[in-house]
Amino acid sequence: MRIKEEWKKSGYFWLPQNEDKKIPGTLSILDGGKIELEVVGLFDESIEALNGNDDLSRIIGHIEKDGLVTLEDCFYRTKNIAFGGISKSFVHVHKVISGVAYKKDEKVTFNTVSFAVEGINEWVGITGINVARSSDYKTATISYDPQEEIIYDLSSGFKLHILFGYTLPGLQSTTEARITHQTYFKLSSEVARDFSEFSKIVHQVTYLLCFALDSTVTISDVAATCNEITIEISKGKTRPANIKLYYPSLPFSKDSPKIDMHKMLFRFSDIRGNATHVFNKWFSTYSVIRPSIGLYFSAVSGDHKYLDGKFLALAQGLETYHRRTSTETFMDVAEFRAMVASLLWSCPKSNRRWLRGRILHGNEINLGQRVKRVINPYKSYIGNSRQRNKFVRSVVNTRNYLTHYSEELAKDSAKGSELWALCQKMEAVFQLHLLQQLEFEDSDIQRILRNNYKLKQKFDEI
Repeated sequence: MRIKEEWKKSGYFWLPQNEDKKIPGTLSILDGGKIELEVVGLFDESIEALNGNDDLSRIIGHIEKDGLVTLEDCFYRTKNIAFGGISKSFVHVHKVISGVAYKKDEKVTFNTVSFAVEGINEWVGITGINVARSSDYKTATISYDPQEEIIYDLSSGFKLHILFGYTLPGLQSTTEARITHQTYFKLSSEVARDFSEFSKIVHQVTYLLCFALDSTVTISDVAATCNEITIEISKGKTRPANIKLYYPSLPFSKDSPKIDMHKMLFRFSDIRGNATHVFNKWFSTYSVIRPSIGLYFSAVSGDHKYLDGKFLALAQGLETYHRRTSTETFMDVAEFRAMVASLLWSCPKSNRRWLRGRILHGNEINLGQRVKRVINPYKSYIGNSRQRNKFVRSVVNTRNYLTHYSEELAKDSAKGSELWALCQKMEAVFQLHLLQQLEFEDSDIQRILRNNYKLKQKFDEI
């Protein structure tokens, strides 16, 4: 989660089961969503608590500006006990729910969760700001037309909304007229759901944006509503209270990304006519190939400090992708089982368990064959037959060397610029397969390959 400005607020905190004992503290949230509570004293000074039997699953607070907050899944990171003096302790907090105080065992459910994602304005590409300039460029008229929200039904029972927020100039402005426009997502459910159900979809939507933008982007400005938690806006009229949420989320990069429209794999306008299908296809695909998607994004997001780690993540990701999308085996399953039974029968009893372990996965095709199958739809972009065979051998030899570090394999493994080029091609192949999983037509994929300079460059790396 992106925290753009310093977030540090003082207040009083207590356990929901012991409201009479309130202690002062400071709640801090760092960029990335790491949350820490510094308190003076301890929440519970009983013998059981001093022996480590603390129940900090939920802490309630009242902080400056925000008012009531609920801190979830907490534990002491540093616990200091002062005998007659003042001591400070530090509490790790998993999630902050700002604007409401829940009881000890009260279930936390929501009907909507809204969130922004870095790059969403550029990806959606819809704005209500209109600028009309005179022919001599000396005068200009700026207007704003509010944009209607776009709603898609998800197979999970949620609705995904694309909304457009805006601010207009104040009435007293004489030297500046400022209009802002912000696009954001909202998930809604008629039935109140646990936040974990929302966060799962938020996570997957964010990764879809990462893929489309070909950049690591992060969520921000997460807010929720629950139909049962309302505030009065006028006599006899209420609306759901706006509840802010803070928690550590992935993906996250230390630096905010620079969004380049010309480097995007696809934009919202490319899928708008079929967006419901594309969104649902992404969620269903994610559930099937989640491990390989995780490996892909760990490789491209900069999680790996060294190129070796990036390569291994991509190699394992491609191998896992093929495992999850293909049932191909070395030989017929029935034939393999008969062969295993025959071998085990003729093997001494004392060695059968060992032999079974050695041949258990013997019917699986090897890494080289999996890489060949994965690159086959796009083999022309790897090169001719000789270049493709070299690519496959290089992937296999380098993976084996970096896994086993055998001196015999060292001379055949890729290093330096050769390893970098190998990673770029593997990354590009992965991207094309994900487009295929989203059921982009071959003509659309060819168009992306022709027009996307960044993608073409990955295949052209030497």
